[in-house]
Amino acid sequence: MMMHTTLAQLRTLKLDGLASGLEDQLTQPGMAGMSFEERLALLVDREIHCRNDRKLVRLLKNAHLKYAQAAIEDIDARAGRGIDRREVMSLALGDWVDAGHSVLITGPTGAGKSWLACALGQYACRRGYSAVYQRVPRLQEELRIRHGSGVFGKWLLQLAKTDVLILDDWGMGAIDSATRSDLLEIIDDRATNRATIITSQLPVEHWHAWIGDTTIADAILDRILQRTHRLTLTGDSLRDPKHAKTSKKEKSIDPS
Repeated sequence: MMMHTTLAQLRTLKLDGLASGLEDQLTQPGMAGMSFEERLALLVDREIHCRNDRKLVRLLKNAHLKYAQAAIEDIDARAGRGIDRREVMSLALGDWVDAGHSVLITGPTGAGKSWLACALGQYACRRGYSAVYQRVPRLQEELRIRHGSGVFGKWLLQLAKTDVLILDDWGMGAIDSATRSDLLEIIDDRATNRATIITSQLPVEHWHAWIGDTTIADAILDRILQRTHRLTLTGDSLRDPKHAKTSKKEKSIDPS
């Protein structure tokens, strides 16, 4: 009876990992030969893993990644794609998030830009960082709605605290003056202290013309290009069936 009360109290305190670990110990005869300190260490370790798992689920849910299952371990680095697996792994395992660096992924349509961006975002979540995915063409309408409902300022503050912001399909379609100003605010809040991933079919040298306003374009590009990693994808579209790999694993990957 006492143990049932203890387990209930642990769950009331939201120590679910510790409670589950204790239940397992009660059913394992070998635990009787372990010291109190050893059993306690196992319980604490179980609680830590349980909390990390819950945190990862929450981070991935809040990230709204376009390709939630994208993982850097599944990168297709076949010849002709312009991807150096070692370079990508070195970036993913490095300190680019803490350092607030930008990652620019460019290449033709169907080359896998969005997938790679989501894979980097997903790995950042696995390391405990927060991430948010946004498609720039859709973001323009969302910004108008947020301004109209009076929540833009609050949303901007929340976005500024996000460790990794993914801006997908940058440079696709025209933008108006209000969106240009909002993009500057978003980028300015992240300059030097928050990481940003940008994917674009448009080469970086043409971004200035796409933004349109010379002053705002100079300000945005100055902040983005301060500390940046560039990945340029090449090759034919992965959406073309004749270029798809036949393995079951890679058929499950939905390239951008």
